[in-house]
Amino acid sequence: MNEVPLAALNTRRPVRGKARALGRPGIGPPLPLKPKVLLALTLPLIVNVAAPARLPAATPSQPPASFRPLPAEESDRLYPFYMPMEGLRAPATTLRVKCEASRAAGREVYEGRGADPLQGRAEGGYEFIYEATDSRGRPCVYPFSPWMPQVVGALQGTQYIFRSSVPGSRITFRTADEWATLNLRLFEVGEQRVHFEMRDIELDFPGAIQPKGAVHLEVTGTRRPGLFTAVLRRVRVYGGKNAIFIPNGQTMLYIEDGDIAGNVGTNTDQEHTAYINGTLVSHFRNTEFHGQRAWQDLSSGHQLKDKAYLRVYENVTVSNTPQGSTPSAMPLVDASAFGFTWADGLRIRRIEPAQAVREGLVDLRTDILYGERGNYPWSVVADPVWTMPSNPLAALDKVYLSVFLHTSVESFRDEPFVFALRTSGRSFGADGTHVEGDGNQGEQRAVSLAYGTTGRFERTYAPGSWTYTDPQLPPGSEWVLDRNRFIRHALGLIGR
Repeated sequence: MNEVPLAALNTRRPVRGKARALGRPGIGPPLPLKPKVLLALTLPLIVNVAAPARLPAATPSQPPASFRPLPAEESDRLYPFYMPMEGLRAPATTLRVKCEASRAAGREVYEGRGADPLQGRAEGGYEFIYEATDSRGRPCVYPFSPWMPQVVGALQGTQYIFRSSVPGSRITFRTADEWATLNLRLFEVGEQRVHFEMRDIELDFPGAIQPKGAVHLEVTGTRRPGLFTAVLRRVRVYGGKNAIFIPNGQTMLYIEDGDIAGNVGTNTDQEHTAYINGTLVSHFRNTEFHGQRAWQDLSSGHQLKDKAYLRVYENVTVSNTPQGSTPSAMPLVDASAFGFTWADGLRIRRIEPAQAVREGLVDLRTDILYGERGNYPWSVVADPVWTMPSNPLAALDKVYLSVFLHTSVESFRDEPFVFALRTSGRSFGADGTHVEGDGNQGEQRAVSLAYGTTGRFERTYAPGSWTYTDPQLPPGSEWVLDRNRFIRHALGLIGR
């Protein structure tokens, strides 16, 4: 095994906040975070999927200073440690798409074996490899959206891969077609293991107002111990009702070095740059979310709507900078208080919208349960059986938890607060997903911690709930600052 150092994340030195919200009475000064060397392990590449090489731990003592991405060939061999990559098999079908011939034809033209023998159907997984450059060495722009055959047969161990022929050289699909999308459709997956990858691809679909997502991973009917994993590297996505749409399910999503650049749908209140429903994991690294299509002075969607059980954000930028519309006034990140969040180096950038601003930048909400109830170890509604201990910081392993390290805020105004942890109601409504009623403070089973938040804001947290700014943790609770230990805890609670 060779050890490969992974450089620290790249952030500019942030400006000090106007004011810093204090921890609760009795809490000491901020805990000094211990530096840790960041290492990754590489293993041989097998059947087009990396063996389970793992991303490194991260517990920085200060805002990460720099991030130099690894060479594409190297980073493509690394997968999050919690994502099981064993048991996947090589795609049964591999198709190589030629650049200039495809551009001239306005559709895929293949090198060697074409797609005709498939008759529109593929079994055993597939891989599409797109020629990276034209004859003059320029990045290839394909004037259509990717063609995808219908998937048939058993799904166990199958892979569905879309990539450039040259790692690190991005190709583009560009069309004004209102139905343009990359839509993987797998139904009734059940207990099978399936994997998707998209590497070095830009989707530029400015007219795609019809598809639910420019990237729509329509994988449904998953059941334990089945799992769908999706890895997107060095991608740019623009278009669709949502640029990325992921439905509920036993799904783990990982995006690295991505630019999720906005949506073009016409129902601006219910559409978002990225819409992640009740999945298992959403993990974003060196990625930006922006460009949600707002509409003048009407209520609009979010840049990142993320309802996964476990959310991990590393060196992520979320901005309401628009693309072809006015800026959205909504909170930039709409997440869930149910489950777990771990973020390091989150950057929030808000410019002035046309409508009145909805308060808050990161909203941890409790009004709807998006995921399957079996994905949560404890009740998500206020429960009289549960009473928060007198020192919640000593019970962090028994609560839903969010941890934000080194968040920076840029805004056109002094934000009243950065994070809001909402209180949960007492029961579910008739639909079984909406939460109703008012739970009291002692019955709430969620805690949020923030360290080193800087920028233009009045206080770190909105009033109410169990929230702490720069708290001193009791001995034995330092695991919450370590990414890998945090992830292991959250997934271990639900047997993942």
